[in-house]
Amino acid sequence: MELVIKYNGKDWVVENELMTVSAATLEELDIEVGRLMRQKGLVGKGEKKEVYMFCNNSIMIPEWMRPYAQHYFNRILEVEG
Repeated sequence: MELVIKYNGKDWVVENELMTVSAATLEELDIEVGRLMRQKGLVGKGEKKEVYMFCNNSIMIPEWMRPYAQHYFNRILEVEG
């Protein structure tokens, strides 16, 4: 699963066409993503799925710095059902 991650000045937010999740810390964000995936049946019992979180550079990085920071804050989360 792929999600876009951004920071809105208060919370971390990840979203795609299936979900939007926000939390104050990255640890809380990971927990909420896993909980919501299990709740929606996106990961089954005994299953493991990787969640790729790609940074929205257009929001988080100044334009002049973007060519030098292509992978500024990408993350991979493994969710177990």
